[in-house]
Amino acid sequence: MSPQLRQSTAALLDHYRSVRATTLTLTAPLSPEDMMVQSIPEASPAKWHLAHTTWFFEVLVLTEFLPSYRAFHPDFHWLFNSYYNSLGKMPVKSLRASFSRPSLAEVHAYRIHVDAAITRFLDQHPSVEALSRIALGLNHEQQHQELIATDIKHALFTNPLHPAYREPAASTDDAPAPPLAWLDFNPVLIEIGALPDPAAFAYDNESPRHKVYLEPYQLATRPVTCAEYLAFIDDKAYGCPEFWLSDGWFTVREQGWQAPLYWQHTPDGWRIYTLDGWMPLEALAATPVCHLSFFEADAYARWASRDTPGTRLPTEFEWEFAASQLVTLLRTKSQHSLQVWPKPSESTSLTQATPANLLESGNLHPTRALARPGLQQIFGDVWEWTASPYTGYPGYHAATGALGEYNSKFMSTQMVLRGGSCVTPATHIRATYRNFFAPVTRWQFSGLRLAKDATG
Repeated sequence: MSPQLRQSTAALLDHYRSVRATTLTLTAPLSPEDMMVQSIPEASPAKWHLAHTTWFFEVLVLTEFLPSYRAFHPDFHWLFNSYYNSLGKMPVKSLRASFSRPSLAEVHAYRIHVDAAITRFLDQHPSVEALSRIALGLNHEQQHQELIATDIKHALFTNPLHPAYREPAASTDDAPAPPLAWLDFNPVLIEIGALPDPAAFAYDNESPRHKVYLEPYQLATRPVTCAEYLAFIDDKAYGCPEFWLSDGWFTVREQGWQAPLYWQHTPDGWRIYTLDGWMPLEALAATPVCHLSFFEADAYARWASRDTPGTRLPTEFEWEFAASQLVTLLRTKSQHSLQVWPKPSESTSLTQATPANLLESGNLHPTRALARPGLQQIFGDVWEWTASPYTGYPGYHAATGALGEYNSKFMSTQMVLRGGSCVTPATHIRATYRNFFAPVTRWQFSGLRLAKDATG
């Protein structure tokens, strides 16, 4: 093995161990009973997440590239398959909560078994394709780390006792959010999507890189806050069809929505359920509103246009251009007005250079924007709904085989979100990252940032 390849595999193994350990840390506060709950069909039990992320390495790496590998259990191949039809059968997703067996102890043993095999494999001259599969598996596990947080939040919320995931913090920050301002972007022909770079991971749906022309637009400096969204509720906007898309209005009436998910009105006022338990809205008023559907985000933008004409959700391309400009400025240590975070040193990564509220912050909930000029909270805090439908970029072709099912099969009836959330791992997010969910989705940490057309 060349010294360069040995160094890269050693770094990959370190990253592998770190990611796998983070998953266990996330589930450590949970009881075995907690880890069995599947409160909505879209979610999965935490125990299933532990097993499925391990299944990915076993089936898509070890079984294909390590001839000496022996599967931990012959039934796990289909039992923990999620949606890869080309790999065979799988249980119905809504039944995952019925998996009382294998036990949690056996699932942990499964993880140890596969981790040991991956460690051996990385010392055996793995191919470039095998290394790329492991990198994909780690990013896949980081996606499931976020799902563990969102799924267990919903599971605990549906418990009549509303238990907290962890002990609440001793104090809260009740400072107001800085005033919302607008950043101007001139008309420009830009390139969108991930740069071809074998040393940097990106999903296939971030490619191919292509040109997009942007008309002049403005982007809000921060996301919409809970206090601002409360004004939308107080204005009875959930009962005004003129603000809602047709499917959104149907959903509001059918589901009885009157506020974001986890908001509850009590005789003492509004309170919000968090992973730390219930908190009064006043304590979170300055933080970005979260757990909104696309329909709610879009309706808020239409409602806000009464006072600020032309407000809307940004397109994913407008969002990416603004975010990529910020990334470039951080890396070049520019003094441009978009520079709002400490300038990084040559050896400092983007996420280390910013106070972005991601999983590593430990907040597990959005925090307020800082009183600084320029673009804020573009990474972390809340996934930001965009006005863009989730489709393939021009020239996109799905990979062959099972990996072709990873992203392409969902390019229908989904909307794009950008930026990551308070439970997104820092090494997982980037300016080109495209998340996607159905427009009714609310159990994710999803919010909105306003945009509007400009005349310049």
